[in-house]
Amino acid sequence: MTRVLYPGSFDPITKGHMNVIKQASDLFDEVVVAVLQNSSKNTGFFTLEERLEIIKELYEKVNNVKVVLGTGAAVDIAMLHECKAIVRGLRGLSDYDNEVSINYVNKDISNGKVNTVCLFADLEYQFISSSIVKEVFSLGKDISNYVDPLVKEKMLIKRRSR
Repeated sequence: MTRVLYPGSFDPITKGHMNVIKQASDLFDEVVVAVLQNSSKNTGFFTLEERLEIIKELYEKVNNVKVVLGTGAAVDIAMLHECKAIVRGLRGLSDYDNEVSINYVNKDISNGKVNTVCLFADLEYQFISSSIVKEVFSLGKDISNYVDPLVKEKMLIKRRSR
């Protein structure tokens, strides 16, 4: 079985993330989606647990997508779950430059056991990021083009409870 890890903060998970998960699930036997805390950000819109539950709900009927909470280095999570590679989604050259460096470090840390596979989100999702979704949402604008209806609903509920 070829298992791959798709790590991210997914705060919130976007249609771009979901497009990469779909592509990976078509290519590999199993995709382990690891919900991580972005160390460069103090707080998120959703808690880690909320993100985990949302993504589990989105993929509850997809047999080859498993969702886990991850802590530490993505390469360590990949080895823990016996993943042969880490999947990364690319939107443009700036993503590529960053991923090249991360690939070399991950390969070094894993003693060559974990590779990186880069997938390009489909054209209509190239510009979507979680940061843009949160910004558009904070301005009171519709985010339906950027996130699944479940995610939009959860964001609206969260905003009302604040």
